[in-house]
Amino acid sequence: MKATPLSNCERRFILRAVEERKRLDGRQCYDYRNVRISFGADYGCCIVELGKTRVLAQVSCELVPPKPNRPTEGILFFNLELSPMAAPGFEPGRQTDLLVKLNRLIERCLRNSKCIDTESLCVVAGEKVWQIRLDLHLLNHDGNIIDAASIAGIVALCHFRRPDVSVQGEEVTVYTPEERDPVPLSIHHMPICVSFAFFQQGTYLLVDPSEREERVMDGVLVIAMNKHREICTMQSSGGIMLIKDQVLRCSKITAVKVAEITELIQKALENDQKVRKEGGKFGFAESIPNQKITAFKMESAAVDTNNVEEQAEEIITKADPPSEVFAKPILHTPGTAQIGEGTENSWGDLEESDREEAAEEEDESEVTALECQRMETEDTSTAKETKKDEPIVLSDSEEEEVVILEPQEPPKKTRAQTNSKQENTSKKAFNKRRKKKRAAY
Repeated sequence: MKATPLSNCERRFILRAVEERKRLDGRQCYDYRNVRISFGADYGCCIVELGKTRVLAQVSCELVPPKPNRPTEGILFFNLELSPMAAPGFEPGRQTDLLVKLNRLIERCLRNSKCIDTESLCVVAGEKVWQIRLDLHLLNHDGNIIDAASIAGIVALCHFRRPDVSVQGEEVTVYTPEERDPVPLSIHHMPICVSFAFFQQGTYLLVDPSEREERVMDGVLVIAMNKHREICTMQSSGGIMLIKDQVLRCSKITAVKVAEITELIQKALENDQKVRKEGGKFGFAESIPNQKITAFKMESAAVDTNNVEEQAEEIITKADPPSEVFAKPILHTPGTAQIGEGTENSWGDLEESDREEAAEEEDESEVTALECQRMETEDTSTAKETKKDEPIVLSDSEEEEVVILEPQEPPKKTRAQTNSKQENTSKKAFNKRRKKKRAAY
């Protein structure tokens, strides 16, 4: 895993907080983060949240031949995967040192501790046994992966149910859940890992380190224990030297934390089994909190319907009477009646700015109408002097199929041209009168 290294300032800040017995998330030195367990719709599927660290566990089974050296024992297989979805530093399909160490710890915690009765998984000695496979997927990495993975693994194994089988001679019959109820696994105890981070060569100790605290720590001690205070496995890494008193103190803290987590697991399993028997809602979708705006459902609220009439009468008597009561409807125009509070109808009324604009538009329309009338009178006076209408034009082209039946309008003459023609006619009439007077003399 290639994570972004912390700066010197962040490193000094975390170490200074550890020396002052403080943590970044507000916990005490020996406090554990909140553990939340949610089950899926199928048996053997669960999600465990340790703070912000989330692990998905899924258990499956199949009938396989047993191992030659153990013909009467079932097979257990464990696999932990670190995907880039959990942290950008994880690379898919690559066996890193961290992944190898975590897988070995899970196997030692769950397989070597003999928490599962493998002999109960035998169907036919030497021929058919159950192979139980536990797949763990890290969904989000915020430190202490091994503790979250161990809790998720043991919870999924306790929640899992394998199909029931029957053997008649050499014939093995596997029954579906509808035919026979599935059978739970035989689990003797529940080993749980608890991690301790050491700083300054074991001087300071923190329980359940977060992701940033893991980058600064000098070493880590992992102890796997059950509620009977039996140590299942222990591993120390980081190159630190621990004395006997430190290990004993860590084992005492582990016993307290394991007892609390075991009780939480048992309550979660009992609640899930109770909901499934009663036919209630279960699964990951039901475990998501719906206290958000984007939730698609609401909790049903209880409504008390007792003494509704008495309460309604009390509310009516205590309420104030209405301000105005109209005995008859107001008739504005024939065929209409008043509906509402009795105010005037303001539908279609204009505001002051709209009224001013409307008045200006009316004035402009009057001016344009007067100009149009003047132009029409001038056109009628000059129409007598225009030429005759031009003949009707018929289109011979194939594209234009429209026949023009109206004559073209004569071009409008300007005012200057009409005035010049009137002056010429008046001069000609004056010249004719002068010639007549001269001829008379």
